[in-house]
Amino acid sequence: MVEKKLVGKVTHYYNKIGVAIVELEDDLQQGDQISIEGTTTNIQQIADSMQIEHQPVKVAHKGDSIGLKVSDKVRPGDVVYKLEE
Repeated sequence: MVEKKLVGKVTHYYNKIGVAIVELEDDLQQGDQISIEGTTTNIQQIADSMQIEHQPVKVAHKGDSIGLKVSDKVRPGDVVYKLEE
């Protein structure tokens, strides 16, 4: 059974580069399986490319605002969950 744990919210999306800005409410690590959900958004992917202030990071912490490469369009207000088995 997969558990969903809230890790953050999308505050901005850069269409040209496919990057979402996510305000974190919990820690997120490179390689974590995540789900981004909203009214018209439903994406599952691995968090493989994260940046803080344009610097790549492997771990981001609660309170950080990160740039996250996403596989499809997301929208401000979409919620980011970490999927845990």
